[in-house]
Amino acid sequence: MNKKLIKLFLRFAIAIGFLSATADRFGYWSKDVSAWGNWDNFIQYTATINPWFPASIIPAIGVLATVAEIIFAICLLIGFKTELFAKLSGILMLIFALSMTFSIGIKAPFDYSVFSASAAAFALSLMKEKHWELDNLINKQKTE
Repeated sequence: MNKKLIKLFLRFAIAIGFLSATADRFGYWSKDVSAWGNWDNFIQYTATINPWFPASIIPAIGVLATVAEIIFAICLLIGFKTELFAKLSGILMLIFALSMTFSIGIKAPFDYSVFSASAAAFALSLMKEKHWELDNLINKQKTE
């Protein structure tokens, strides 16, 4: 498989993963396939994997994570600052994986492939060539 397709696959897989998770928080997935199903359940899970934070800031952490995931997903889909948003995605998922590990155990982040997704995001951040990305258009306009 060529590098262009692999980079595109990584961008889309990471972005769609983020968007799927955020859609679940807002109840867009059916209860049969949903991890949380609604915002309240997501916030409860956020509290579970972040027991070291005061309960009063857990909703803010949930909002911050959700906003970050949506922004990162959009930027990865359109190819805007791909290296930066891939690194940020890798960091966000690594924080999530470590939070899961230290609060509920190592099995969950492996079962849900959070470490793998984080590694994929970091790998994407190392792919310097621009293919089918908004950055190509921006850079082309700057040089003209």
